[in-house]
Amino acid sequence: MHANHHTDKIGAVPTAAGGIARAAYARAAPSLPDIAALAKRAGITLNQLEDPSFRLPVERQIIFLNLVAERLPDDFLGFHLASEIDLRELGLIYYVLSSSDTLGDALRRAQRYCSVQNEGVLAKYRDGDPVCVTLHYNAVSRASDRHQIEFFVTTIVRLCRQLVGWRLNPIRIKLAHRRTELPGDIAAFFGCELVYGSDVDEIEYASSSSRLPVASADGYLNKLLIKYCEAALSSRRLKARSWRLAVENTLAPLLPHGQGRLSEVAARLAVSVRTLERRLAEEGVSFLDVLDELRFELAKRYLQEPSLPICEIAWLLGYADPSAFTHSFRRWTGVPPKELRAA
Repeated sequence: MHANHHTDKIGAVPTAAGGIARAAYARAAPSLPDIAALAKRAGITLNQLEDPSFRLPVERQIIFLNLVAERLPDDFLGFHLASEIDLRELGLIYYVLSSSDTLGDALRRAQRYCSVQNEGVLAKYRDGDPVCVTLHYNAVSRASDRHQIEFFVTTIVRLCRQLVGWRLNPIRIKLAHRRTELPGDIAAFFGCELVYGSDVDEIEYASSSSRLPVASADGYLNKLLIKYCEAALSSRRLKARSWRLAVENTLAPLLPHGQGRLSEVAARLAVSVRTLERRLAEEGVSFLDVLDELRFELAKRYLQEPSLPICEIAWLLGYADPSAFTHSFRRWTGVPPKELRAA
């Protein structure tokens, strides 16, 4: 009923080094005898998971993390994985950051070279008041992900602390997905305000943070490593854009404000309505298809949060009336949302 219209052209599918998926595999394999079946459902083989040189499609990594989190169960799998890894496992990019002069320099390097690790989530650094690291999804659906993005945010916080040599806390973290409950140990780890259901995925630090010296700075090593990073970056350029996913990622934060309209999305993507309609048609989908499928995916996610009432879920999806949401959900699944939640 909900066909996958994603293109699968060479150079058009964002890939990742796969370290997150491999960490999830290592964590889950001892207790899940069906781990191979879970990987297969995500479109991944165990050989690929066991080969550190194999790059995984980012969408498949997200699916695998969701499946593992559900089976363990661990609703904060991304946070737990990022809390446990040795940061050196990030490879070349870790050593580039750790040899930079200041934290601001390191975060600029992260912005430039993050696609070497993951082409589907790109970092943008802004030096201001506050200092911000914003994470943007590139040709990958943001709506389907919680664990990968929480892994990134946790890793960035850990990295910043390790680089400066002391417990540097953000002043605020914003995340686009929604959670109604946060365990005390996770809140204590971040030591700052966490805002879920935001319009953006972003970590904010005090303006003075950018000038903090990196404890392991090494200018000569940094220049050498940048040459390797530039070479790796040149081979990791995506050659195509998915308009469907660009529309989906633009739509998601607009829905609760009743602004999920074609004209609004086109304006935010800096194209005309006719151009956007044409681009979507070339990918075999219409704007209404994207809106309908996004609402369905988000509805399933929100229904997993027991503290979210049905009327609030309807509002989050851009429905003016809860009965309209119930009608749509029956069309998608054949049952009302309350029945699926109870099941």
